[in-house]
Amino acid sequence: MKTYDWIVVGSGIAGAALAYELSKTGFSVLLLEQYETPQNATRYSYGGLAYWSGTTPITRQLCEEALARYNILSQELDADIQFRELDLLLTISAHSDPEATAASYNHFAIPPRLLSVQEACELEPLLNREAISGALTVKHGHIHPEKTALAYIQAFLRAGGEMQISQVLQVLQDGVKTTTATFHSANVAICAGGLSRQLLKSAGISVKLYFTHAEIIETPPVDVQLRTLVMPANLQRFQLEAESTQVDELWDELGNEPVPPSLDAGAIQFQDGSFRIGQISRVLTDPHAKVNSEESEKWLRRSVGQILPALENLAGTWHHCLVAFSSDRLPLIGTIPEFDSVHLFSGFSNPLVIIPPLAKRFANFASGNKDEIIIQLSLHR
Repeated sequence: MKTYDWIVVGSGIAGAALAYELSKTGFSVLLLEQYETPQNATRYSYGGLAYWSGTTPITRQLCEEALARYNILSQELDADIQFRELDLLLTISAHSDPEATAASYNHFAIPPRLLSVQEACELEPLLNREAISGALTVKHGHIHPEKTALAYIQAFLRAGGEMQISQVLQVLQDGVKTTTATFHSANVAICAGGLSRQLLKSAGISVKLYFTHAEIIETPPVDVQLRTLVMPANLQRFQLEAESTQVDELWDELGNEPVPPSLDAGAIQFQDGSFRIGQISRVLTDPHAKVNSEESEKWLRRSVGQILPALENLAGTWHHCLVAFSSDRLPLIGTIPEFDSVHLFSGFSNPLVIIPPLAKRFANFASGNKDEIIIQLSLHR
């Protein structure tokens, strides 16, 4: 039985980028994914790249590195990841104070610019002017997240990496046990997003990693044209995440709902004309919890329709995935205490931006080079 240097669990953008960078560094790597067609957070992402959103020296540096990385990534991976720049429009609800909302963004590396209702509607004609008191705008990167993850995987395979479709049942000290075989390795990297906590629990490992159940509607290509990426200026999801991590013990039992669900009405149109419209976030501690999709879809459509009426009744399909997060909005990266061979690479609040530079840094760190950022993001912090 072959023994690998690294087994990477999960082929969303985190696992795909990490497997590629580890392989490129010279390690023998096996990438494991349980689904032929992944149904993960990468698959249902908006694809936004918030380069402007760094608020600390670490996040600002990672955002700068990400922009440099994305400028060459299509060429390096030899694939079109549909990297582009567009206008992000952050809507301010009719009952909120525009000036106060704008001021709450002053600590970002590039604070968004405040627009009047008239200016916002000129930038995005689909907006319902009655629903807003203004908006914020800033230049924002965008990729096709699925195509980017696939590009990483294909480049990884070309570099000599191996991939298997197999569900990991248990993490071992020297590899993993799956539905098809036991694979052996010197190191295991868990990049399974919202399933990571439960997967590590199978090995008796407890980590403060959490997840929401995120819900969106996806449409086929349509004639309606959205010029911008629309999201609310006051994102409820971050508040929901912060409140839900207050009592870690609640997460050790299936069936809990630490806080009520939230909805952040937004939309993005991809280059082929299709939309992703969302998003509902639910904190349910069972990763396999069932959600009433009909009620969710009605709530989602009604809320988005208030901001973007033309999108409310577009034909589309409701989807659901898990989104991992940590208690402090920084990812959990590195060795798990007392399990030197098991590593975590998950919990990204701004994933599509910071994963490429962090994957590169982690691979460099794994080959013996010191990295202050990786150390500061460790589980020991």
